Amino acid sequence: MSTPIDFAALPHDFLWGTATSAYQIEGAVAEGGRAPSIWDTFSHTPGTIDNGDHGDVACDHYHRWPQDISLMNQLGVNAYRLSIAWPRVVPGGDGPVNPEGLDFYDRLIDGLLAAGITPSVTLYHWDLPQALQDRGGWPERATAEHFAAYASVVAARLGDRVSRWATLNEPLCSAWIGHLEGRMAPGLTDLTAAVRSSYHLLLAHGLAVQAIRAGAPGAKIGIVNNLSPVHPATGSPQDVAAALRVDGHTNRWWLDPVHGRGFPADMREVYGVELPERAGDLATIAAPLDWLGLNYYFPAYVTDDPGGPAPYARAVRREGAARTGMDWEIDASGIESLLLRLTDEYGARKIYVTENGSAFPDAVRPDGGVDDPERQDYLERHLAACASAARKGAPLAGYFAWSLLDNFEWAYGYDKRFGLVHVDYATQARTIKASGHRYAEIVRAHRERAGRTA
Repeated sequence: MSTPIDFAALPHDFLWGTATSAYQIEGAVAEGGRAPSIWDTFSHTPGTIDNGDHGDVACDHYHRWPQDISLMNQLGVNAYRLSIAWPRVVPGGDGPVNPEGLDFYDRLIDGLLAAGITPSVTLYHWDLPQALQDRGGWPERATAEHFAAYASVVAARLGDRVSRWATLNEPLCSAWIGHLEGRMAPGLTDLTAAVRSSYHLLLAHGLAVQAIRAGAPGAKIGIVNNLSPVHPATGSPQDVAAALRVDGHTNRWWLDPVHGRGFPADMREVYGVELPERAGDLATIAAPLDWLGLNYYFPAYVTDDPGGPAPYARAVRREGAARTGMDWEIDASGIESLLLRLTDEYGARKIYVTENGSAFPDAVRPDGGVDDPERQDYLERHLAACASAARKGAPLAGYFAWSLLDNFEWAYGYDKRFGLVHVDYATQARTIKASGHRYAEIVRAHRERAGRTA
């Protein structure tokens, strides 16, 4: 039975979209003047990626983007969230700009607009040029300054047609998973490097806001964070304190600075790492935003772990809870609570759900169709929770399903499939899954209602 969605709670001009990122779908890693990124290096390092996979070809979107726009039209979406590959535009990270790289995104943006699809551009989805990593990467302030220069180049080229911009996608993953846990590029396990990276990522965000506004007057700018509601595994004082630390690590460290509150004092103490602050940085980081992006996948239940790495807590598995193919707990109420928190605690004026989705082992039928009832159910439940948050006052303006296509899922390689569209990686054949057809029905139902009430 389908989960009912309160379409009346959603604005009539609600954006219905899908999302991707450059390294996960583009391929063509050595074509068109593109230079290596840290993910090219990391994915070709033995033992880092399941099955030894890498993004050299991925979904071959670089060559097949017209077909992928056609798929978006079949889904009925009116928005598409994509990322620009920094090493495709400025291969060295700074210095000469690559005209072929900009030309590719020119064609893609024009193609989207011709199809009636609004582009939403993310400037950084983790693919730092390897040349900058070789010079120190995100632990170095210069990387933030180079990012602002790159943002200026892209905004100047695309700003006449792109109005919605995100500076960073999930800086938590870049800093904590890439520099503290070592499970993502560049694969470090260094708390000092991680904290310095977190600071410079947010500084890069603030500098890029300035650069985009200068290069694209009228731009609507936000930042995209992956957030989780955090719960103590038990009512013990130790677990309650651990949950507060994990909330700081996962949520407050990324939200507080961009809202003018500075970096949380309790987490500074937890990390014990001096921030590379300079006068004026906090004001730069807190540049006013037009919207916030929420990526939501799962809640966190944690217990105290004083012998582990910062933040000295570890996730625990709740027995009996439904889980995705990623082994992530399914809890649609989490997206509602986060939308309301961003509204009530941080005063968000406009929010987009910039990613939400699920991986499951899809069943390909003999006729080539793809059944994925679990993904359909996940989609409906989370959209119902989004509508409930909007009914309660969250200024929700759009939803971008993750993902348009099955793709390179970072350290998990190609085994984990999030797409509304199935990709046969051997042939690059695309097939809309049952969940994609269901998403198209949902989009159509909202549009029909909005048309009747306009």
